Amino acid sequence: MNDTRYAGAGVDLARAESAKERIAALIARGRTANARGALGAFGGMVRVPPGFSAPLLVLSTDGVGTKVLVARDAGRLSTVGEDLVNHCVNDILVHGAAPLAFLDYLAGSALTVLQIESIVEGVARGCRAHGMDLAGGETAQMPGIYRDGDFDLAGTIVGVVEEANALHGERIVPGDVLVAYGSTGLHTNGYTLARRIVFEEQGLGLDGLLGDTGQTVAEALLAVHRSYHQSITPVLPRIHGMAHITGGGIAGNFIRVLSEGCEARIDARSWELPPLFRYLQEAGRIPVAEMRDVFNLGVGFLAAVPARDVAALEEAGTRSGVPTWVIGEIKAGERAVRFD
Repeated sequence: MNDTRYAGAGVDLARAESAKERIAALIARGRTANARGALGAFGGMVRVPPGFSAPLLVLSTDGVGTKVLVARDAGRLSTVGEDLVNHCVNDILVHGAAPLAFLDYLAGSALTVLQIESIVEGVARGCRAHGMDLAGGETAQMPGIYRDGDFDLAGTIVGVVEEANALHGERIVPGDVLVAYGSTGLHTNGYTLARRIVFEEQGLGLDGLLGDTGQTVAEALLAVHRSYHQSITPVLPRIHGMAHITGGGIAGNFIRVLSEGCEARIDARSWELPPLFRYLQEAGRIPVAEMRDVFNLGVGFLAAVPARDVAALEEAGTRSGVPTWVIGEIKAGERAVRFD
């Protein structure tokens, strides 16, 4: 039988069909009024909500990197899907876009039906939290490329913004104040270095305490990537520019939205490095410059606003449970991000 031969080669069609049925149930629970077409169709369909005169679609694709290895080893797969959604939501939020639809891609080898369901349930949960359709996706069994039990996870988000309101960074001007939004930890970046320090150099296990964080290694490294959608959306009209702080750190990401003739000055004394990052720096003997290049250092998001609007941003952050603080300012000068 061909199916038997295929299963023997590492692809179990019966298992794949069972996973599809479970995934379809997850998607069905999260469909919004914008969803169109049938579940399981070749393409996901979602309409642009009414009320836009010139809707601009904003798209982004990303993954969660080697954080999936920590999740695999810890047997805690239910949060990496939420990490993925929140990461992508933040990426389009930078441009002022509201999330509209999401597609996920899960590739691996010999994952059980329950493991697949757990990962995709995290994706669905993240979508529901943002009122966004999980419009479809792909689950691929790829033995030979992945070892049994290994997997990778990526996603594509579609958002929408009125073209006149889209943020590109050109509104940032000298005199603007930089407001920082706290991260929950590493988010989804820097895990290759963090894993080397924690597991290889320090020899810690997932259940061991991580420095003075008050958390186990698994708890600290698997903290869910925070979404800033609720904090930012109520004050969007006040904001001149934003950056999602991912790989490349504060400087590497904020420079992407910084206007010509503007210099961003970051006050390194404006916040205390969270315990997780202090541990990594000390245990790994990492120079300050490399810490700033690799990790978010406790800053997950940055917004540039006129000084008169800082209080409104801080209030919105407090309402959504996200710590905020003034981290710097924009001055006239060469286009650059500098730490004081």
